[in-house]
Amino acid sequence: MSTARDIRIRLLFVDEGSYHHEVIRVPAEAVARHERLIDLLQEEPEVLRRTFVDLDRLCSAHLVEDHLPESRAVTD
Repeated sequence: MSTARDIRIRLLFVDEGSYHHEVIRVPAEAVARHERLIDLLQEEPEVLRRTFVDLDRLCSAHLVEDHLPESRAVTD
């Protein structure tokens, strides 16, 4: 079930030297409740219901750029 607004997060995984990524969608209001994305992925009930993240293989998590809030946006 999708909420009014979802935010995309790009997850980078490593498995036996090979890297691959997945993009997941999470509710925007859930992102706002957590200071760090790792906390969101481990603790947020709505995220845990939607997806499984193998934290042992997770290398990084990033908000997809078209959804970055102004304070987190990278500028030229």
